[in-house]
Amino acid sequence: QVQLVESGGGLVQAGGSLRLSCAASGRAFSSYAMGWFRQAPGKEREFVATITATGTATTYADRVKGRFTISRDNAKNTVYLQMNMLNPEDTAVYYCAVRRSVSGSSFPHHYDYWGQGTQVTVSF
Repeated sequence: QVQLVESGGGLVQAGGSLRLSCAASGRAFSSYAMGWFRQAPGKEREFVATITATGTATTYADRVKGRFTISRDNAKNTVYLQMNMLNPEDTAVYYCAVRRSVSGSSFPHHYDYWGQGTQVTVSF
């Protein structure tokens, strides 16, 4: 069992930045790929970014590429999402997730554990 706790969400003006963190329990964190997803009201959950277990490879959704950066610190059992140049379309609840594989994925159903989510609101 893996438990995830996200933090770092909040209200920010367009053009601003936020850094999300996701702390994981368990000793196998460094063996698992991690992902960030988001869900806006009335919309399906969508892929944002993923990182391999070792942190050597990352993949991003097109709409965040060049603005968001996913990283991880396996010594701290934590994955991060640095979000720059935020715009109102980025407003959503952001979730981190664990995939019990070394390789990441953009599909939500490939993930085994989810955090409770953290709200990100970007104002005009």
